[in-house]
This record gives sequence, structure tokens and C-alpha cells, in this order.
Amino acid sequence: VLAAWQRPYLNIFKHFRVEEWKRSAKEGDVAALTDTRLKGTVYRIQGSNPASSYLQLPRTGTQSLGLTGRYLYLLFKPLPRKHFLVHLDVTTEENLVVRISFSNLFKEFKSSATWLQFPFVCGVAREGVARRGALGAAQADVRWTCLVLDLPSILALYLSRRYSHLRGVKLCCNLLVKNLCTSDLLFEPGVTLAEARLAGLSCRGAAPMPRELAFPVPKGEKWHDLYDYIRY
Repeated sequence: VLAAWQRPYLNIFKHFRVEEWKRSAKEGDVAALTDTRLKGTVYRIQGSNPASSYLQLPRTGTQSLGLTGRYLYLLFKPLPRKHFLVHLDVTTEENLVVRISFSNLFKEFKSSATWLQFPFVCGVAREGVARRGALGAAQADVRWTCLVLDLPSILALYLSRRYSHLRGVKLCCNLLVKNLCTSDLLFEPGVTLAEARLAGLSCRGAAPMPRELAFPVPKGEKWHDLYDYIRY
């Protein structure tokens, strides 16, 4: 059950005050930028080597975020023509630390008792239609993406382990990141509160995206024409 301070969702960057760098760490070329389209701050992590450019939460490997929400949301955009890497360290109920990694460097899924590696395929926009891209470096017109990870399901499916909490996150080059969030709710992007009520989303444990986590949609446009939504 989610602790009260983590309900209904936890905005990780805000809660841990990423911009102060007291509870988070950065290495290499990490910069805070204002994104006019997203109307807010985003972090750009770039470099030639994932080990030398990254943003990490919490600050040291001995600490733990202790976040128990079922879903992890990562709002990010791979940098065009580059490779990126994301590591998530999760703890099982048996106190085993498992690393879940996503990258467009990986050619295929690999797993061991303590490491799951998922190849990430960057979605590509073509004439307003999202289609699955190819493996490898992100293309020039790669879009902002909401990646949703069902952490207990991933651990259960691939390792037959029971999920306890999210221990740490390491965002390595090359990507832009807007935010990270955990929640027990499944947020549906591009749906208003009124539409969610009509569709009876709450009965299915789903909810509209909280405003501080949502990508902006200009009048007359549709969320799914502008952004990608990927669920694991």
C-alpha cells in the first residue's frame, strides 16, 4: 500500500528537488534548459559515454528512494542520432536488487538473476501518424515520450520475483528528461477529467495525467499526434 506522502502520485524531480543537486547527483554534461514547447524546465544529458554523463537519484548508491508505486513514468526524449541508456534499480521483497535497463543500444532482450536489459525502439512521427521505429540511434524527428513501466509485473514476468520498491534511477546520455513519477494509478494521456469520468476510467484503476506531469497540447491538436506513449 502506498505511503500517504506518495499518494496519489509522487513527482520525483519536485520531491527530491533535483535542481539543488543535494539529494541527486550529476556527472558530465548535464544542463537544465527551458523548453518553450513543453513550457518548463527539462534536463539535457549528453556525452559520448553513458558512464561519464548522467543524472542520478538518490545521490549515492548506498541510499534508496524507497518509492513503492506500481508504475514508474519517465517523460523523456532521446537525442536524435544518438544512443541513450536508462538504469532503474529496484528491490524485491527478498531484498535482492535488480537492475532494469532500457537503451536503443541493446539489440535484443537479455536477462540474468539481477539484470534485465530491454531494447528500446524509438517511435517516429510520419504525417501525424505514430509508427514503430527501428532499433538503433534515435531518428531526427523522434518525439517526447511517456514511458510507463509496470514494475511488479516486469519482475514477476521475467524473474518470478515480488516487487518491493524503487531504489534508484540513473539517466545516462543522450536524452532530454522532463520528469519522473511513481503512482499506483495508470495515467492515460490526452484524456480530460470529464472524458475520464464518461469512459469510467477510474473503475479500471486509470486516471487522467496530472497537470504537472502532462505534456501540453495546443488547441485543436491531439495528444497522440504529438507524443508517444509506451507501456511495458
